[in-house]
Amino acid sequence: MNNLIYLIEDNQNIKSFMKQFMDENFLLETATSQELYHNHAAKMPIIDYHCHLVPEMVANDHKFRSITELWLGGDHYKWRAMRTNGVEEKYCTGEDTNDWEKFEKWAETMPYTFCNPLYHWSHLELKTAFGITKQLSPKTAREIYDECNEKLQQPEFSARGLMRHYHVECVCTTDDPIDDLRYHKKTRESGFEIKMIPAWRPDKAMNIEKPGYAEYMSQLGEVSGVEINHFVDMVDALKKRHDFFAENGCRLSDHGVEEFYDEPYTDSQIEIIFEKALRGQQLSTLEIRQYKHAFLKLCGEMDAEADWTQQYHYGAIRDNNSLMFDKLGPDTGFDSIGEFNTARAMSHFLDELSKEGKLTRTILYCLNPCANEVLATMIGNFQDGSCPGKMQFGSGWWFNDQLDGMTKQLKALSVLGLLSRFVGMLTDSRSFLSYPRHEYFRRLLCNLLGNDVEKGLLPNDKESLARMVEDISYNNARQYFKFY
Repeated sequence: MNNLIYLIEDNQNIKSFMKQFMDENFLLETATSQELYHNHAAKMPIIDYHCHLVPEMVANDHKFRSITELWLGGDHYKWRAMRTNGVEEKYCTGEDTNDWEKFEKWAETMPYTFCNPLYHWSHLELKTAFGITKQLSPKTAREIYDECNEKLQQPEFSARGLMRHYHVECVCTTDDPIDDLRYHKKTRESGFEIKMIPAWRPDKAMNIEKPGYAEYMSQLGEVSGVEINHFVDMVDALKKRHDFFAENGCRLSDHGVEEFYDEPYTDSQIEIIFEKALRGQQLSTLEIRQYKHAFLKLCGEMDAEADWTQQYHYGAIRDNNSLMFDKLGPDTGFDSIGEFNTARAMSHFLDELSKEGKLTRTILYCLNPCANEVLATMIGNFQDGSCPGKMQFGSGWWFNDQLDGMTKQLKALSVLGLLSRFVGMLTDSRSFLSYPRHEYFRRLLCNLLGNDVEKGLLPNDKESLARMVEDISYNNARQYFKFY
């Protein structure tokens, strides 16, 4: 009998020490971590310097018809999970199913996402945007669906309202050189207090091997007022558009590349390659790589002259499922991590720009976490004292945008560079509900630092720790990108 009493008491003690799911100290394991987050990180505004928001939705202050549109529309992370859970495609991307049917299938999938970052993201979004703390499941689906939809009818849940709610100060969209940026202008002229800045993403002009390249060149020529028959014409057109973006507030570029390129080339070779592409002729692998090398070098030079920051996202194998690509197009959940032996080519490429005095502020992102230490050491080769943290190892990207991936990125940067000079988090998202990812990152950051303090690995220097947390959360990005 006494043993039974002791067992009951022990169970009660265990329960008293069990943390609640996603409480105010979520991810914060120590008192120091909690103090750093609640008193410092949490209060900082958000600079979301890389995202895929639709500018038109910001310009027109889009009102969402339902939580399904807001949450599931365009979210290939969720579609991928739903497919894995056995959900038919019509409930992911189909047009013949209604909003409730799609949401119901997502709710059925949610309990199976335990230990997947989607579980944390989704519940943090429900909590911070709608004040909903119940776990999404088939049992709670209808209640949560109705409550979210009711709140979405209120003005503060519009596109701009959600940005205000999350204390966003600035966002950078991802824009093609042929975009007219009309919605950025409309947003500026409306007096909206949150900056929406375009970012230059010229992948379509780089990917010379893709179908439709000649047609794209025609579009580029039309918007730039340049007839493009030769590579020099394309360069002229691209520079005109680069200037146009700069006039509209652009301060950074982004390049999505599988790997880096350092194949030698001559100007005459690039001209021949370009003209072959315009005629629709087949290009060799070497020719494609030579062209991409020349193109990226040109872009790097333009960015340096304009005093922009350049970003390189590398390592993704995209559109693996050709059947689904033909049906749905790109960015629909059929991409994965690649493995590319590209460190030496990356070094050569950066060195080329550096030797010419044309290496601007640069952020490198890898999709394969095996390259974390490669990038963390590579950036140290080209720091030149011109500004703090000129060369950056970017935050955990895409499949690494989760607890383990971000932790590994932060630790690699910590031991091989200066974490204090890191420009911090970004959403890389199409969703107006993704801003809690900044909160998630800040909690993780504070937890790592706070735990090290309490282990005696860092001094309990409150002033230095507070400054470090506030800098990584906001101040470093504000200084680095020159948006203001």
